[in-house]
Amino acid sequence: MGKKSKSKRELKRPKKIEKSCAIEHGTKYDHAPEENIVHCPSPSSSGDPEFGLEREPYEGESAYNKLLMMLGSSNKSVADACKKRQRQEEGKSDSEEDEDNGDVSSSMSEEVDEVEEVQEHDMADIEDMHEGAETEQDKETSDLDEEHDSGTDDEATAEASVDGSSFHMHLEHGISEIEADNLSKKKWKYKWELPAIGMPNCKWKGTGECFMKDVNSNAEYDLKSKLYKHWMDTYKKSGGSDFHSSKQRLFFTLCNSYRDILHFNKKPFYLKGLGEDSSIMDAYIMHSLNHVFKTADLVKKNDAKLTKYEEKAKEEIITSDSFLDHGFTRPKILILLPFASIALRLVKRLVQLTPSGHKVNVEHMDRFSTEFGTEEIENGDRDENNSSKDGQDFGKLKPHKSSKPADFEALFGGNNNDDFMFGIKFTRRSIKLYSDFYSSDIIVASAVGLLSKIGAADKNKEKDVDYLSSIEVLIIDYADVIAMQNWDFLKAVVERLNHVPSKQHGTDIMRIRQWYLNGYARFYRQSIILGSYLNPDMNSLFKLHCLNYQGKVKLECEYKGVLPKVLLQVQQVYVRFDADSIENIDNARLEYFTKKVFPKIKTSIQGGVMIFVSSYFEFVRLRGFLKSQEASFCLLPEYAKPSDISRARVWFFEGKRKIMLYTERMHFYHRYKIRGIRNLIFYSLPERKDFYLEMVHMLEGSNDMTSTALFSCFDLPRLERIVGTANAKRMVKSDKEAFVFC
Repeated sequence: MGKKSKSKRELKRPKKIEKSCAIEHGTKYDHAPEENIVHCPSPSSSGDPEFGLEREPYEGESAYNKLLMMLGSSNKSVADACKKRQRQEEGKSDSEEDEDNGDVSSSMSEEVDEVEEVQEHDMADIEDMHEGAETEQDKETSDLDEEHDSGTDDEATAEASVDGSSFHMHLEHGISEIEADNLSKKKWKYKWELPAIGMPNCKWKGTGECFMKDVNSNAEYDLKSKLYKHWMDTYKKSGGSDFHSSKQRLFFTLCNSYRDILHFNKKPFYLKGLGEDSSIMDAYIMHSLNHVFKTADLVKKNDAKLTKYEEKAKEEIITSDSFLDHGFTRPKILILLPFASIALRLVKRLVQLTPSGHKVNVEHMDRFSTEFGTEEIENGDRDENNSSKDGQDFGKLKPHKSSKPADFEALFGGNNNDDFMFGIKFTRRSIKLYSDFYSSDIIVASAVGLLSKIGAADKNKEKDVDYLSSIEVLIIDYADVIAMQNWDFLKAVVERLNHVPSKQHGTDIMRIRQWYLNGYARFYRQSIILGSYLNPDMNSLFKLHCLNYQGKVKLECEYKGVLPKVLLQVQQVYVRFDADSIENIDNARLEYFTKKVFPKIKTSIQGGVMIFVSSYFEFVRLRGFLKSQEASFCLLPEYAKPSDISRARVWFFEGKRKIMLYTERMHFYHRYKIRGIRNLIFYSLPERKDFYLEMVHMLEGSNDMTSTALFSCFDLPRLERIVGTANAKRMVKSDKEAFVFC
């Protein structure tokens, strides 16, 4: 370990060893390899795609244990090291170990010698990977860059030695088997509350001890020095004056606690302007950079120690936990986003927030902007309104006339491709986009794109997604938009994180953290879920799949509702139905509709009845019921063809069809304005409160404007966003079943 001689670089892997000790992963590719991948259609396509996903167990003999046994069978030094490390964990002495090993033969074949040479070669490769694996352009940089590299290494060694940071405390903490079992079924208790700065009527609630009261600004908020200074410069250039009280700093402190976070009141850029959510994005980008750079610093420090004391290196690794600094694979950050246009925003901001010394060259940026961007006005034609409040410049779309709302144009006006995935690698002086996944520090993907890779790996055993095995920070941004795509895809992706890999992928097995080998990586992964509202799926994911031993922090808000924004004189009736459990709510809702609501529709001669449903499952059940009743109806589901949509809208407007079924996802992706509505029925309330307003305002022009909304006590999160928290709580507890707002 530590030697980098040319002769070792030129060693070739023996064919016999290549099968059993796969150091490199599969075939390397840049971004989108030409391979047979099962692609998931977007919500606008027809059909419901299915993936046959295999679930790897966390318990029992793992694939990685089998790999260690396989390596040990062909390499005595690896076998001895593994045994010694295991015996130390069991508290046994070296003498006991010698007794156990007394019968082991000392003879070694020439083939084993070849294995050792190959492994030395591979350790040199992995060392280069952690040090940056410079490109040819990196190697041709000036002397000034060399001085910068030297300074970075010195800073890395100094900062990595500080063990009091949250980064070190989080990763170096050990949990027992009993604690791990308890985390899987633990019911978290939120013990403290703090007001959420900048969000009226909202507060943060957290488990464990409160960590946000006393934050030491003199310690640079636990950021690497160069990251902190560059962030301060960027913040001041954008006009900021009090960083300590800023949203960026406050949310960064939440992220830096390494607790799981659920933030569902994030103001999206497409509703409030480009600068509104920049504080949250800035904070998690800086947290990601800080985690990546501190990880690299720790590896560099330990590499330097092992190089300096080369003769004692193997013994040092075996006897000291301080050298346990590796995961199974290199990628540590996974960011899941809904659209390519949002990924473009993220990458441009990440480049801006990266210190200048680390971005002398941003490789493949032109290609990335072309593939993930859209047609833009030339730089000289941009005006002041083209930039956000904090200095971000994401370009301006060519103006065009549209009947769609402004927020729809802002969200879908860019590249709305929902099938993408790419890696980001940081070297000493550059940022490399489209980096190979196994050599990347950050992976950015959509749930659809990543699930395609998982599906391909399940079908072809030569492929794998082991680069998901060592994710330590998971960020799900715009979770509300992802919910409109397909939440099951995202859930399937999260379930595949932090599994023990099937191959070694070039990692020094003697430097892998013990909790990785124990299969506890999911208990160390920090999950950050961000969205503009909360639904049961998000809440369930946070509760069941975010199991960080550090604890949880979530937002709790009180809402004023949107009823005051209704501009028409509409009689809005809310009717409560009873459901004994959340599992039975769908059956209870359908039963109430068929017995109480539909008979009135059937006997009425008036048409123009719009039935709004929030999910495709509800749509399918209602469609089946209306068919059984031979009702006069037409459909607007999310999978409808354009010709069918046009025909249904004309039939409904002309009165040829009495009832129209309309889904929330259809409205999200198309935002049609339906004409001819006289009676609006919310079979289920929309998740997005703004859609309630838009649907009610479609009643304009009707003589007797009425809307009816069905709800139960389990619909409280949706209900309070529309009628307000105070009204919603009163409505679910009241003895009355009907409520009228005028």
